[in-house]
Amino acid sequence: MTTLTTSAPTAATGPRLVEGRGELSTTVVRALRSGDAPDTSTAAVLRADPFGEDLHLALYLLYELHYRGFDGVPDDREWDPSLLRLRKDLEARFLDALRAALPDAPRTVEDAFAPLLVEPVDLSGSLSRHLEKEGELWHLREYAALRSLYHLKEADPHAWVIPRLTGRAKAAMVAIEYDEFGAGRADRMHARLFADLMVDLGLDPAYGRYLEAAPAAALATVNVMSLFGLHRALRGALVGHFACVEVTSSPGSRRLAEAMRRCGAGAAAEHFYAEHVEADAVHEQLVRREVVGGLLADEPALEEDIAFGCAATVFLEDRLADHIRAAWAAGESALLAPLPLT
Repeated sequence: MTTLTTSAPTAATGPRLVEGRGELSTTVVRALRSGDAPDTSTAAVLRADPFGEDLHLALYLLYELHYRGFDGVPDDREWDPSLLRLRKDLEARFLDALRAALPDAPRTVEDAFAPLLVEPVDLSGSLSRHLEKEGELWHLREYAALRSLYHLKEADPHAWVIPRLTGRAKAAMVAIEYDEFGAGRADRMHARLFADLMVDLGLDPAYGRYLEAAPAAALATVNVMSLFGLHRALRGALVGHFACVEVTSSPGSRRLAEAMRRCGAGAAAEHFYAEHVEADAVHEQLVRREVVGGLLADEPALEEDIAFGCAATVFLEDRLADHIRAAWAAGESALLAPLPLT
């Protein structure tokens, strides 16, 4: 059998591995450091909290092998059969829990998206509204650190779906992603703009820097994108996730831009969200009419999956918002380890 080798066998520029938070994640860290197979069982996965710290850190670490990897971890471990078997078990546990948590989830695109197209009269539970009106600079710094796990690779998880689409859906998806990746300009990539935001806030913009401080509620919002993106069978759910993000982004970004302005966070911090107000207002129309509409025209049987992807996104984002608001209301950090003072 021929072994695939590369000229750069290790991810020398990837983020560092963090310590585990329980049996599963510790096993993954040990396996990645040693090169051995993970020493765990399906029974251990089934015992784990499907929304808990241990499972979601383990899943996040395994997913990152498909993005930038980790410093010192050979690149070919991305396709290590033993790691993939464990990832499959973790994914099944997470996906089953998501479906169980959403027994009354909408089954049609119209039912899933209709509530998102009208801004609620009561925004008292909105995290972006809280930041806009009452947030302090330390709140904004924590929020940015949490969101950095996605925004420093913004649009990457959704790009997995492109080769799985055709026609209108594919053309529109590529058009939106082109904007997300800076329309050919590296300095305009949304991931780069977020890194500039972090600098304004006195945060370290290095990829993966705040993984160790991110609680499970934050990891789950990123893991669900990779879960949907890395499985062709879940392409409908990924489109639902992507559409949900684009539909809800503009109003929230407007409030966050105001929060950055009010707290004097800096020009780059304000610009990141101001850019999303305009860009995502355009993307919303394109994603609903062409990406979702095109996919439904090509594969109408995927409608329920699209609706599920939207519902799962709302559910996980609400859990994260609840976690953050509860911590701040108690005068505590929403991170596992508070940020150092600037």
